[in-house]
Amino acid sequence: MLKIAGRKIGFTNRGIWPKYGVHQPIWGFVYDQTLIFSANNKASVSLHGLANPRIEPEICFKLASAPPRSSDPERLLGAIDWVAHSIEIVQCRHADWKVTLAECLAQNALHGRLIVGTPIKVSGQLDKALRAVEVVLRKNGKEVDRGIGANVLDSPLLALAHLIDVLANEPDAPPLAAGEIVSTGTLTDAHPVAPGETWRTELAGLPLQGLEIRFE
Repeated sequence: MLKIAGRKIGFTNRGIWPKYGVHQPIWGFVYDQTLIFSANNKASVSLHGLANPRIEPEICFKLASAPPRSSDPERLLGAIDWVAHSIEIVQCRHADWKVTLAECLAQNALHGRLIVGTPIKVSGQLDKALRAVEVVLRKNGKEVDRGIGANVLDSPLLALAHLIDVLANEPDAPPLAAGEIVSTGTLTDAHPVAPGETWRTELAGLPLQGLEIRFE
């Protein structure tokens, strides 16, 4: 039986909304069977069973307590245990990735896998760094895309605040709780991946290492 391990927030990068035909963020569950912790920031990930998978470099949080309904960085950081670089593998039944929000929600917000890198503990200096963090995404050594933390609803922390607000207005959805891992959305566009490829990320602006993912 699947056990909820956290949440993923999707479509927080407003810059890609026109491409995918959406106009607001979405959220879904991350499960114990879809969550992968890297070893020394490296992982081998099977794409078996995923439809038209794509890669998304993200920032994720592990919650130390139930977060407040607030956009105040200090209050949000006070509820976070650690911060890590993550990569989400999303999937879509439509090969062209043209989807409605209803279709996204029916597919658990397109979640496939979440790979988590080595975390760092929260400090009071993280707010500005999270907005400014930069990522480079490479496929087989070649640069594919670049992104910045501000792409994610202006900050990964504000993406978390958005999710808290949304859940507060969905009485059937469980609120965020201590121990959950929340990935806040892609810093770049989402790019197709296939078995045999090796993808790497490089981060600047935060003391987080990039991830290396080999797909099987």
